[in-house]
Amino acid sequence: MATNVLLPQWGMNMDDGTLVKWLVKEGDEVQPGQPLVEIETAKINSELESPTAGVVAHIMSEEGTVVKVGDIVVVIGAPDENPPKPESASPRAGGSGRRRAAAPQETKGAGSKAQVTPIARRLAKDNDIDLDNVTGTGPRGRITEDDIRAAMAARDTQSSAENRQVVPKARQLARQHNIDLADVIGTGPGGRVLVADVENALSASDPASAYGDAVAESTPLTGLRKIISDRMSLSVRSMAQVTLTTEIDATELVKLRETLVSKWRSDRLRPMDQDMIVAATGDALKQHPRLNAYLQDDTVMLLKNVNIGVAMAVPDGLVVPVVDCVDQASLLGIAKRLRELAGKTRDNSLTIEDMTGAGFTITSLSNYDIDVFTPLVDPPQVAILGIGRISQKPVAVDGEIVVRSTMHASVTFDHRALDGVPVAEFMRTLKSSLESAEWLAARALEA
Repeated sequence: MATNVLLPQWGMNMDDGTLVKWLVKEGDEVQPGQPLVEIETAKINSELESPTAGVVAHIMSEEGTVVKVGDIVVVIGAPDENPPKPESASPRAGGSGRRRAAAPQETKGAGSKAQVTPIARRLAKDNDIDLDNVTGTGPRGRITEDDIRAAMAARDTQSSAENRQVVPKARQLARQHNIDLADVIGTGPGGRVLVADVENALSASDPASAYGDAVAESTPLTGLRKIISDRMSLSVRSMAQVTLTTEIDATELVKLRETLVSKWRSDRLRPMDQDMIVAATGDALKQHPRLNAYLQDDTVMLLKNVNIGVAMAVPDGLVVPVVDCVDQASLLGIAKRLRELAGKTRDNSLTIEDMTGAGFTITSLSNYDIDVFTPLVDPPQVAILGIGRISQKPVAVDGEIVVRSTMHASVTFDHRALDGVPVAEFMRTLKSSLESAEWLAARALEA
């Protein structure tokens, strides 16, 4: 029996992946766990492995194709089997639902009968749908009513495209520029597609052409930049975001960092302000768990572990690897993990495990001349912390003007899940810890 290998959902933020490089070809024998294709997703490259032994029967998409979560990537058959190629990479043709695909999907062998719900069988009969051409998405591949309706919609779309009236020159122009006529709106009599309609579609596919010679260079949003674009657009579009900002006296933090230089020398590690900030954030989240949460489908889910994503810059954007169980780790342990993740970021060797599981994110522009900025929440998280630079300034302390090291911290939160007071209380705890010589010293001594 053939196996459809679907694109899994590696993390809650994943909707699709780009097929970067095929590591096998049709006809190759594969073993369980053997890498099949390199996929770019969630801002990193990962490999999709074969769940079973067999022969690569069908590769469903070429390199460079964007594949949705749950779509069929490749079909693995038995050595003596010649399974039919699925008509569509999507098991639910025309469906829009996001689904988790952690397991392979078994397909019908030639001549075998799939399980079909009674309603689906009746609907298929009434609408002349061949059940042998429908891939079931129910338990154990059972064909459901939704599968039949999706097949009907796909057939209607195909029929409509085939029956459209298109002037010959418009058809020729579309073919020359790989324009799908099904996506072109016809403005001629009866919806006939004219040359101007194809030209408009061509302009839409190349926005720079609308500006003529004014554009020096145009770069489509692809890869990591496209992922960031989609995530940030979703963030702004789907949330009611509010930002609170406070000023923190970082004088004691700077003193501790300077003290730890000699103490950490044997570990070949240079302390950074970020180490203390991550530790203090983890402890504050433990006291204020409502910020360590996901919001999805109108449900707020508080998370068991305090796992913090730390934004790190890469040439074409940023990635957010994760420090797990921050509240349980020592300051030195946090620092070692941050250096490990930074090294993997530079080497482009971050794994799925390095990138998933964060319930809260920290992003920083402290290495630049930026004091305050407004970070955007990465859904389904409900809050994010932004850290500005540390600089010296005169401040009033006990009625006297003294020079202190200060920095600004900003928390953006989703007002659907949180109100201002609990976020302000979290920020007060964070500020208190980072300003306290006693807390900092105690955290540094923890094993």
